[in-house]
Amino acid sequence: MDKAYLEQTWSKLEGKVDRMIAQLGGKTPHVAGADGKYDDTPMEWWTSGFWAGILWVMYDMTGKEHYKEAAWNRDVKMEERFVQKAQNFHHDVGFQFLSTAVIKHAITGDSEGLRRGLDAANFLASRFNLAGNFLRAWNGDKLGWSIIDSMMNVSLLFWASETTGDPRYKQIAVRHSETTMKYGVREDGSTNHIISFDPDTGEYIESFGGQGLAPDSTWSRGNSWALHGFANVYRYTGDARFLNEAKRVAHYFIAALPDDHVPYWDFRLESLEGMSRDSSAAAIAASGLLEIADAVPAGEKRLYADAAERILRSLTENYATWDRPDHEAILLHATGSGTVNIDTSLIYGDYYYIEALAKLRGWKRRIY
Repeated sequence: MDKAYLEQTWSKLEGKVDRMIAQLGGKTPHVAGADGKYDDTPMEWWTSGFWAGILWVMYDMTGKEHYKEAAWNRDVKMEERFVQKAQNFHHDVGFQFLSTAVIKHAITGDSEGLRRGLDAANFLASRFNLAGNFLRAWNGDKLGWSIIDSMMNVSLLFWASETTGDPRYKQIAVRHSETTMKYGVREDGSTNHIISFDPDTGEYIESFGGQGLAPDSTWSRGNSWALHGFANVYRYTGDARFLNEAKRVAHYFIAALPDDHVPYWDFRLESLEGMSRDSSAAAIAASGLLEIADAVPAGEKRLYADAAERILRSLTENYATWDRPDHEAILLHATGSGTVNIDTSLIYGDYYYIEALAKLRGWKRRIY
């Protein structure tokens, strides 16, 4: 991407996030609807760390203190809720604590951030099913369920292993990744959302459509979680199996994109008429594609980097709210699933858009 264009975009982004700080106040945002106002969700909700993640990335990139000040207590509040409502937390503690406690410790050396991150890693490790080699998704009676999203959460375990020197966290993360590679990714690089096992024997039972259209469809955000997640696993392990898996998913994702490089909410919709896009899936994939570009030989880099840049340019020019200063989100036209949060703005879409742009500007710190 042209440097002048990138710097112009980043300048607009700084102004946007500065306005968001004033607009959001102490809120924990998840969804912004047609009115452009972000909601305020409980801290146990899986998206509760992404606003802090945005602030920490902005601080890391600029050194401007107001970003750090706005982010500082987010992991404190997360831990308070974790103590009060531990039964409401699940596999997504990776999303929640990597973007709050872990990055806070990484940037500032804060010892409490370190402690909170390790506590979350211990909680996530406790959800590992030994018979089936998978991390259990959600709570309640879903004892044998695992989901593609957790390919992003395993980064918390890899980080804990590197931080403590204890290989058990890494062993769990690798086993889960191998299981997801076997049952969560199809031969053509498309992905399942939910995979079900017998919780006692570990035997694979079936896959569910989950937030996708159907069991045999491909939810575009799930595909992007896998693309980014397997690239992360390769970064932590150096195991070529995981890089090859990330590339296989990436090839499917890139090939399935429409002309403006931003996917519809599922790649196998029966008709596109009236269907909504998912800018969050595009942003996640762009960040993951840049990870792959960093990992492959020089002759392959442009394939993945160019795809990421095409996505980011489309998001910047066609999906961003630069001309709507009262809108509290950055990206429009995101979709949670075919039945929930249709054509909205989603905080994780905003986060991964910023993460990808930061990578293009040379950001080397990784929290996922």
